[in-house]
Amino acid sequence: MSVEEEGLKSLPSPGVYAEHELRIGELLSNLSRIYGSGSSGAVVVFLGVARRESRTGKEVKYLEIEAYEENANLEINKICREVSEKHGASYVGIWHLYGRFNPGEPVVLVVVAARQRAAAFNALREAVERYKKEPALFKKEVYIDDSHAWVTE
Repeated sequence: MSVEEEGLKSLPSPGVYAEHELRIGELLSNLSRIYGSGSSGAVVVFLGVARRESRTGKEVKYLEIEAYEENANLEINKICREVSEKHGASYVGIWHLYGRFNPGEPVVLVVVAARQRAAAFNALREAVERYKKEPALFKKEVYIDDSHAWVTE
């Protein structure tokens, strides 16, 4: 097993995690395991954060995310595999949290490593667009007036 493969095995598997099971900040600090061998010339990262203001302009008190874990994990792993194959990426990882999040807290991390930046950016865009639609993840914004809305994007 190569040093890079060994490093990747020490990262948590892509998928969904309860907010107390995975710390995205710690995961970010270990990204060198993905690119440390030098085989990838580009690593791109998307960090999704709970917003303070909804798309309609309402102030968000908190975001609540629910997951049908079995489906979400299967779909996230399928997305990672298919995007990697399509774009020739050496690594695609998606880690999505579920639970309750205050504005400014991270909820999802997507990482792509590829030999070239164009492939890495294209793969990242596709991975982000697909994780927003395919896994069974349900997001509810709760507003400061205690009303709420389920959101799809």
